[in-house]
Amino acid sequence: MKYYQVEFKLKPHSEEACDVLSSLLADIGFEAFVPVEGGLMGYVQQSLFDEEQLNHVVSDFILPDVEISARREEAPDEDWNQTWENEGFEPVVVDDLLCVHDANHSDVPHCRHDIIINPRMAFGTGTHATTRQILTQLCSMDLRGKRVVDAGCGTGVLSILAAQCGASEVFAYDIDEWSVENTRINAELNEIKNIIVREGDANVLPQDGDFDLVVANINRNILLNDMPRFVRALKPEGRLLLSGFYVADIALLADKGKELGMEIETEREADGWAMLLLRLV
Repeated sequence: MKYYQVEFKLKPHSEEACDVLSSLLADIGFEAFVPVEGGLMGYVQQSLFDEEQLNHVVSDFILPDVEISARREEAPDEDWNQTWENEGFEPVVVDDLLCVHDANHSDVPHCRHDIIINPRMAFGTGTHATTRQILTQLCSMDLRGKRVVDAGCGTGVLSILAAQCGASEVFAYDIDEWSVENTRINAELNEIKNIIVREGDANVLPQDGDFDLVVANINRNILLNDMPRFVRALKPEGRLLLSGFYVADIALLADKGKELGMEIETEREADGWAMLLLRLV
């Protein structure tokens, strides 16, 4: 596959602004991000690149007073993600509940849950506020014997944690073939055998109404579109655990949930990002 690499410079530069930018770019097809001085480098398949969408992200950036410049060129015909995979990422520790790390980092804190991730992309290891909030929430839930859906599984970290928390079965899916393969690889790394992984969107989700929990860390518009399908997959009193949207969008997601017969059970916020746990009533 041919890729473009796009270098983004942010003024002023901050980790928060880079996190927000990488999330927005992931929504329009970017697959990996590497920090560079003053910003980040993003990679996107040439066949998926949409200049109009990119211009919209840059010119209408959600954080005020942050200016972004973007310079695009064809990525070298090589495994541009190999450096990231070889060097890995700094372990992500959530209190004493969870440690997410790569195989290169073995000297990590002892936590209740330990997850090894071999990432194919820099987004989805637990560093982003949306992922951390869901990881924290899952650690607090009794999933013993529960059937769980991981919608947009990415690296599979949420699927693996759900299995470690006692889920009897996890049905994971993603539109990205790399994410599907990466989830399978990471499940094997953690000796998890009860994760089923499929490539596709919400249309691959079984509609048997027999799942206890759907977890979805996706952007707001996809959540709003897919929530009816999520609900049809749930048992009575089933739950939706949602993130990937801003605090300002909470009311919109809550209203959609109410329309579908759900009420808010738990709400979290971090760095301007939100998480909702909704329950069928």
